[in-house]
Amino acid sequence: MNQRSSRPVIGLLDYGSGNLHSVARALTVNGAEVVLGAGLTDFADAAGLVVPGVGAFAACMGQLEAIGAGELLENWIDSGRRLLGICVGHQVLFAAGVEHGFRRAGFGVFPGVVESLDARRLPHMGWNTVQVPEGFGLLENDQRYYFVHSYAVHEATAQEGPSVPEDALVAWTVHEQDRFVAAVRWRNVTTTQFHPEKSGNAGARFLCRWIEGE
Repeated sequence: MNQRSSRPVIGLLDYGSGNLHSVARALTVNGAEVVLGAGLTDFADAAGLVVPGVGAFAACMGQLEAIGAGELLENWIDSGRRLLGICVGHQVLFAAGVEHGFRRAGFGVFPGVVESLDARRLPHMGWNTVQVPEGFGLLENDQRYYFVHSYAVHEATAQEGPSVPEDALVAWTVHEQDRFVAAVRWRNVTTTQFHPEKSGNAGARFLCRWIEGE
């Protein structure tokens, strides 16, 4: 008789994102039983859902909308099960993204806007530290995480208002002189601008803790 795995079941949203397999491998290595799918019924037994992403905001939004991800994510968040967005999967949970002067609506879980980093060296590629607030958990202040991006969410502006809900916990990173959102934790939603699956031991510890529901 086959015994059911005691590993936490984690759904991985398959919408054509280029880093799907590296995220799946990292989740498996760090303790998850991974289920690939594109609809809510695919993840009936999942304790958590991961939205990966690489590339352009608008392109990823188009792919996500093509599989009806807006309704899926709304239902998932309402269910109370935990959600993790990675890189562009983090960005699309904000209200909008602005690339090359074109504004594209996101899913609006958070009210902020994804904009170009204000830096001479783009993309921001490589290892960087993260300023983690008390109570965030999952992340470590004295560790480096791996980033690959040219766009990010900044602090509140007069035009757009606050970038995250008032009760959200936000971790920050600085590239050159530009301070941007590195990670958000709000209710059952966690997002990271960095790639935990590429962040060595620190990323592995983050994934282990998230998989286990810490």
